[in-house]
Amino acid sequence: MKNLLLASTSTVHGGAYLDYLLSELEALFFETDDIIFIPYARPGGISHNQYTEKAHDAFQKIGKSIRGIHTFEDPAAAIKNSKGVFTGGGNTFVLVSQLYNFNIMPALREAIFDGLPYLGTSAGSNIAGVTMQTTNDMPIMYPPSFKTLGAIPFNINPHYLDPDPDSKHMGETRETRIGEFHAYNTLPVVGIREGSWLRVQGDTITLGGELSVRIFEKDKEAVEKTSGSEIHFD
Repeated sequence: MKNLLLASTSTVHGGAYLDYLLSELEALFFETDDIIFIPYARPGGISHNQYTEKAHDAFQKIGKSIRGIHTFEDPAAAIKNSKGVFTGGGNTFVLVSQLYNFNIMPALREAIFDGLPYLGTSAGSNIAGVTMQTTNDMPIMYPPSFKTLGAIPFNINPHYLDPDPDSKHMGETRETRIGEFHAYNTLPVVGIREGSWLRVQGDTITLGGELSVRIFEKDKEAVEKTSGSEIHFD
């Protein structure tokens, strides 16, 4: 049974890294104390070791240890033998490129469908969708494919922002960008606001956190789903 927690962000405004999710992480990883961390997205270009240390400090608060996948001689084999995985946020293009480069993508997909507890934040949540095409990130690397894990039957847009009527910014809104995606694609898109997450247990997907999500389907009006609602498409 699939067992995932997919969060828009790792840090809510004014909080420490992962603090708002700690009780959820205890529930997700209750059967293991050792989690593999995938630091490939490298937010701000930090090193794999720096990123892993940051994740380690957060997981120590709930008595869990973290080991970066970059320290394994065979990363794909490490995934197959793992008891829990966390993929951090950053740049989705870099992340997906590395997952393909080290042949981790198919191993991670198989493990997730076999019930591996998986946490994703931001880019790490993006890759749970069918493709990475609704990321907000700059294409600073060229991955072999936009296809990702397909652990959920839609795409995610993390850090979803509503239009600000008082803003002087004249560029495209997130809703406009998602409309552009739907001009060429039919996959639904779920815009997750900061501080919210999706809990995936088998085929049941439930929204957690205080804020609603915005649901986009091709040729339909966008709709809101409140916290506690199940996310599904007919």
